[in-house]
Order: sequence, then C-alpha cells, then structure tokens
Amino acid sequence: MTNGKFLVVATLVAMASAAWAQQDTSVQVMKAPGTATIKGTRRVTATVQDIDAATRTVLLKTPNGKVVEVVVGDEARNFDQLKVGDVVNAVYRESLTLSLKKKGGDTPSVEENASMERGPAGAKPGGTVGREVKIVADVVAVNPKTRTVTLKGPKGNTLDLKVEDPAQFANIRKGDQVDAVYTEALAISVESAVKK
Repeated sequence: MTNGKFLVVATLVAMASAAWAQQDTSVQVMKAPGTATIKGTRRVTATVQDIDAATRTVLLKTPNGKVVEVVVGDEARNFDQLKVGDVVNAVYRESLTLSLKKKGGDTPSVEENASMERGPAGAKPGGTVGREVKIVADVVAVNPKTRTVTLKGPKGNTLDLKVEDPAQFANIRKGDQVDAVYTEALAISVESAVKK
C-alpha cells in the first residue's frame, strides 16, 4: 500500500474516531495582513476490548463506553503485539496556511509529499503518517458583494473562497496569487494494559 493510500486509511480511522465523542479537540486561528493559518488537533483514547487476529479486527472502547470496530491493515507492523486491555492513543493534526502574493507571477502548481514512520519491529503497534500539499493558485475574480474570491488552480479548476475578514478581503485583487499549504498527520501509539 502506498503512503498516500495508507494516509487515507489512517485518516478515515481518525475521522471515525471523531464519532467516538470522547475526544479532546483544539483549534487555533492566526491572522496577519495577507496571511491566515488555521491549526487543529484532535486527541482520542480507547481501550482494546477484543481482537480477531484472522480478520485483523480490533474492538476499541472509549472512556464514555462507545465501542468502535477497526480493521488494521497489513501495513501496520506488530499487530501480534496487541493485547486486550491495551490503550490506543491517536493524535490527528491538520493545518492550512494561506498567503497572498501581490501580482503573482508564479505558474499555478500543486505538490504533494507523503511520509510514514512505523513502530520498531517487536514493539507495540504504532507510528505516524502524514502529508503536505502545496498549491499556488491565481486570483481570477473578486466579488465585493459576496466577499468571495475565485481561485484558479493548476488544472484549470476554480474555487470560490469566502473571506470573512474585511481587512483581508480589501487587500486582494484580480491577478494576485494565493499560496496554500495544507498539512495533516496522524500518530498512533499503544500502551500495554495496566496490571491489576
């Protein structure tokens, strides 16, 4: 499985964990003239309730009692180290930074880089997957009535982006460019069950 596909699977697991309801979520917004960044972090903890080794299916129970079924792919190393009672910790982080470039000049582009790090052989399952996407898009229209900016990407596709901040919107003109950097990462670790 490629890093990109693994990231999608891992992200789906993280998103499913959002439904677990026992989570810690934080969001930060930072603004300066011509730039804005949004960062979010979601933390989820669950306890292994049951393991079906033949199907690589694990039942996880959150502190609020919700049980979630997760199928662990073959790319996850050390599955056999997982035990009932182990605690699974997941941290999902994502951020988006938009920067305005006056009068552009760069060619619209998209670049994507993926990363993956698995836990060492023989240890509890875990690891980190992530990706970074960089996009340069042209500002092809600015609509003051709706406070939207139309961006045109490298493949000719367009996106209408609503700009809530009037000061930021006033600075954007047709012919400018927007650099966007989106990053996401999912880290999963497993702790041994506490002996009673």
